[in-house]
Amino acid sequence: MFTREDMSSLVNIAFKWNQRGDILMKSVLATGNMTLMDSGKRCLRVVILALGLTLASTNVLSETIELSEETQACLDCHDKESKQKKLDNGEQLSLHVSAKAFTASMHKETDCEDCHSDIDEKTHGKVAIDITSRRDYALGMQDSCLTCHKKKVTEYGDSVHAAMIKEGNQKAPLCSDCHQPHTVLSSKIVEPIAATPCARCHEDIFKAYAQDVHGIARVAKGSSAPICADCHQTHNVKAASMGTGVKDSCISCHKDSVKQHQDWLPNTERHFSAISCPACHAPNAQRRVNLRLYDSATKLQVSEKSGVPQFDKRTNAADANNQGLNERALWSLLKEFSQSGDDSKTVLQGRLEVSSGVEAHQLSDKSKAIKDCDTCHKKGAEPFQSVTLTIAGPDGRPLRHGVQNDVLNSLMSIDSVRGFYVIGSTRIKLLDVLLVLVVLGALTVPIAHMSVKRLFKNMREKLEAERATTQAAADENNAPESHPSHRSQP
Repeated sequence: MFTREDMSSLVNIAFKWNQRGDILMKSVLATGNMTLMDSGKRCLRVVILALGLTLASTNVLSETIELSEETQACLDCHDKESKQKKLDNGEQLSLHVSAKAFTASMHKETDCEDCHSDIDEKTHGKVAIDITSRRDYALGMQDSCLTCHKKKVTEYGDSVHAAMIKEGNQKAPLCSDCHQPHTVLSSKIVEPIAATPCARCHEDIFKAYAQDVHGIARVAKGSSAPICADCHQTHNVKAASMGTGVKDSCISCHKDSVKQHQDWLPNTERHFSAISCPACHAPNAQRRVNLRLYDSATKLQVSEKSGVPQFDKRTNAADANNQGLNERALWSLLKEFSQSGDDSKTVLQGRLEVSSGVEAHQLSDKSKAIKDCDTCHKKGAEPFQSVTLTIAGPDGRPLRHGVQNDVLNSLMSIDSVRGFYVIGSTRIKLLDVLLVLVVLGALTVPIAHMSVKRLFKNMREKLEAERATTQAAADENNAPESHPSHRSQP
């Protein structure tokens, strides 16, 4: 007899096999080269898939699912598709729970009362209960997940999704938005990528992902290719544009990426630090320089405090005409953000990145990645025409304000934008002039010395000759004369 684990394994094998068949069929349809053998293999795959799923589902459903009397009583009543309740805001809340789907779910051994502990069986269904909206009902059920999934709920509580909920966001996902509690299946079952819950909120991003190198590989290879949770985590989701979490995820899979880049890319580690992966691996994307506010003492990005919107207030005041912050406004803004009375100082760290989340998910094959140094290292390079200033908002998502692109070439920005300099592109002309003067000065001193030395060579030799003659005459005059008593006697 098949076990539920056997069914999961069989479903995975059949699903992957069929997916690969789909890829083959697409190729065949594109080329028109389909033989009778190809058609026969395709039909055989479909038959085996159907047979496997039928046998697996038949045996699994034949397992004895022992439900408690209370849970069985609940299902007897709620296993009706028409069962629903009208809420205070006019919405309809479905009360239907499929007994078949529930007994096949991961929660089949959980009694209804384990989650719905507030229900009194004596009055349930007899006394009207006021429910404001489906959202409020789902929020009220959040705590029931904590009983069994304490670790996951704790991780979720530290995520950008939970922070958005605290800020009052009505669209931030709750547990039940991603995990339908009555039909949730094992995460080991590889489902079609279209069934990924992230796609419901991030539709445009997911469409881009489905067509990029990762999405295509996911369809062809199944679970061996990355999907949303592999890069962004499942529960402890952070804002992708903040920190280095996404880059770290890239390196965790592409472990030899640094070594491979060192073969052709000078100063590889510096490039990895200052450039996001999609900036080169999404060649058709628009790029920008993101100047992120950092605390020099904690080495962490500066974030807004809830209820104290300082960033928008200060940037709007410094950029009243909404033309972008200039170098003077940027310098003043950093002084305002720097904490007084301690060693902390707010600085900027620049990073080259793509302009949107959609473009970050348009990754191409590595053979198409940008390798031309002139893309960045030339005057007027396209990636440096757009500059933005970023701070982490109270919910972790970035708050941005435009910056004039000439701040990258301004002498006043040396201190504020000192963490971002690109040879050949972000040139400060005054520094170039000073460099030329320093080089000329360094060359002038020895050249002038040699010229003067050569110019006065004859005069120096004449003076040395006269000095030698004078010294010789003096030596002769000072020589002692012979005494008469010393003369020889006859």
